[in-house]
Amino acid sequence: MSTLVIIGNGISGVTVARHVRKLCDMKILIISAETEHFFSRTALMYVFMGHMKFEHTKPYEDNFWQKNHIDLKQGYVSDINTDGKVLNLASGEHIDYNHLVMATGSQSNKFGWPGQDIPGVQTLFSYQDLALMEHNSKHAKQAVMVGGGLIGVEMAEMLVSRGIQVTFLVREDRFWGNILPHAEAKLVQKHAEHHGIDFRFETELKEITAGVNGRVNAVITSTGEEIPCDFVGLSVGVHPNIDLAKKSKIALGRGILVNDFLETNIPDVYAAGDCAEIEVIDGRNRIEPLWYTGKMQGEALAKTIAGKRTKYERGIWYNSAKFFDVEYQTYGYVFNEPLAGISSFYWQHEEENLCLRINFHNDTQVVTGVNTFGIRMRHNIWQNWLANNCTLKYVLQNLRDANFDPELFRRYEKDIIATFNKQQPNNQLTLSPLQWLSKRFTKEKAHA
Repeated sequence: MSTLVIIGNGISGVTVARHVRKLCDMKILIISAETEHFFSRTALMYVFMGHMKFEHTKPYEDNFWQKNHIDLKQGYVSDINTDGKVLNLASGEHIDYNHLVMATGSQSNKFGWPGQDIPGVQTLFSYQDLALMEHNSKHAKQAVMVGGGLIGVEMAEMLVSRGIQVTFLVREDRFWGNILPHAEAKLVQKHAEHHGIDFRFETELKEITAGVNGRVNAVITSTGEEIPCDFVGLSVGVHPNIDLAKKSKIALGRGILVNDFLETNIPDVYAAGDCAEIEVIDGRNRIEPLWYTGKMQGEALAKTIAGKRTKYERGIWYNSAKFFDVEYQTYGYVFNEPLAGISSFYWQHEEENLCLRINFHNDTQVVTGVNTFGIRMRHNIWQNWLANNCTLKYVLQNLRDANFDPELFRRYEKDIIATFNKQQPNNQLTLSPLQWLSKRFTKEKAHA
């Protein structure tokens, strides 16, 4: 019987295993040095904050794997012999394979700062990092986060929940400045400050210093400021984990190089998820370190391994995050700085942390992307609008259809359209009360 071995039990590797099992009866083995069972990585923060236990982060019962004839092994693969199709484990064990999937994920970035490895300084990515953070923050009172990424926001929220003061060092002139336009960045900044976060913008880390006990006691910034602290979180992004692949004949770039079918240069060896770098003909190769793209890659790759060669197609770009209690979604493309030929319609609530930005082509009014904070949107609706080149007016007239907030939540579509009409007095948008009632009735009837 043919054997599929998957290195890594994150969303990509596990999705490959589950979908291959649906399609065929080949032997499947997942190897992970992190944990025995698959868990939701984004839920680690809620374990730290006491909202759930670790076992609650596992989407499947422990007996799920045995019931579906998927074998699990907790161990560390030390090297790969692609000629002989053999994996060598640190324990001395050797494992043969017919098909191999590299799903080794990401590693947190470090940039060689003096003191970056002293006790009390850490990243947050793995289950082991969570245990380390529990230890490092036990008696902490002041923390410094380096980098304004999403992992940093999670760590900040975790620390604030323990009563620890947090200072953010952000290289850009605003929070998440390489992603968010100025207005959205300001909204997030003010909300974080409301939770006690202190920001230092256009400021970089120069050095981390230790006290007499050998643990971190301060950071020194690029401006010369010394900030006392007893915990430092490094959240300056991630890069593909290719340490294992470097020891093999697998072709590498920034990540493990694959084609559109997620195939490497070695027959029967594939890569998916954060570690994969998809080669493109024109432009920069793609690395997609997102949960939903990892899942989609796993589904496509499973079909190829099971005998139906299938191209991975990402479709409309999508991402989501949570900044404390403000939810963020983006569909299509909304860049951090204005682009020639692209305009924005922007609405923000005067009091609450709610906003909506819709980008569109100047000449055709065709929508290119959306940012939304505090208002949940339906994925399939926005995907269809963007795929079908819908115009700004069409989107605004049908915006209620995309709203995914619970039934009794306040709706803001009328306010949004009123703002549009103020901004574009010569391009008025009207929606009669009868149309609003019709849309509401249709929606309620569909859910009856």
